[in-house]
Amino acid sequence: MTWHNIHGHDDVVELLRRALARRRLASSFLFTGPAGVGKFTFAMKLAEALLCHARPEEMLDPCGQCPACMQVRAGTHPDLTVVAKPKDRSFIPLDLLIGDKEHRRREGLCHNIAMKPMMGGRKVAIIDDADRLNAEGANSLLKTLEEPPPLSVLILIGTSPAKQLPTIRSRCQLIRFRGLPVDVVAELLGSLQPGCDPAEVRRLAEHCEGSLQRAVELADPELWTFRGRLLAKLAEPTLDSVRLAKAVLTFVDEAGKQPAARRERLRKVVALAADFYRHLLHAQSGAPEADDRELRQHVTSVLESGAGDAETTAARLELCLDAAEQIDRNANQTTLIESWLDELGVIGG
Repeated sequence: MTWHNIHGHDDVVELLRRALARRRLASSFLFTGPAGVGKFTFAMKLAEALLCHARPEEMLDPCGQCPACMQVRAGTHPDLTVVAKPKDRSFIPLDLLIGDKEHRRREGLCHNIAMKPMMGGRKVAIIDDADRLNAEGANSLLKTLEEPPPLSVLILIGTSPAKQLPTIRSRCQLIRFRGLPVDVVAELLGSLQPGCDPAEVRRLAEHCEGSLQRAVELADPELWTFRGRLLAKLAEPTLDSVRLAKAVLTFVDEAGKQPAARRERLRKVVALAADFYRHLLHAQSGAPEADDRELRQHVTSVLESGAGDAETTAARLELCLDAAEQIDRNANQTTLIESWLDELGVIGG
């Protein structure tokens, strides 16, 4: 079953329908879950349903044909504000939230959502990738969250509640989105890449942990090849951090001359390492083994060698998460790679 061609989140639809039927829809939501499972698409369709002129909002069934629905799809609806991190910035600029220095609190998302609706009965605002809110940006939202304007809905989209300030988490209704089923990912990936071998599509769907975005990334043969080398090195009893750092630097540099491209490739490498330690920690805690055959092989190798314990693995995972945050802060890549892998080696030494 799908909701307006959005797969895998029918439980969230029913939760929101019940809230609307009781007239108890929250004013602020925090959508969390893996990247690439449709959270932003869902938020936009929810906005369309809340602003639709033809059908009652409690139906959550936008007609798709009225002026309001068409304006939402075109991104021109005056009662809908969407904010996202610009590609050339590490964090969501404060100006997008509360206006520039000359227009503080007179422009931006917080100002827009506080205004009286121009077309419908609600104002809706969406912050995509709220993980990229810095402390100043998050704090600028507090007044709006503490004193929400009447009939307003603010939706923050992120990957984990832990990446939001406690003051943000406590003022939003948390909605968790699960990873997509393998069959759904395979179907969506096949439609995006119609010429791809069905067996390859299936393999990617089985390895992406329910994320269409991750499946697309793994379709890169260079990344897939490097993943195998990386997993093998991480599974060794003693991590050769110097040699691995050289390999990672070379792989990152091969992404091209653009800093953004190299930064994105490094982000993927760190994510692969974090994924390995996350699955290893699960296995050390007695959780079911991963479906990924190659990953399971290296995890099993570590378990059989008796190298390290759950505490060591957790510390290494934390280092990977810290490294990912440093990438977003535009840290020097060479220094970051060397220090990250050196610390991984020291923990296991």
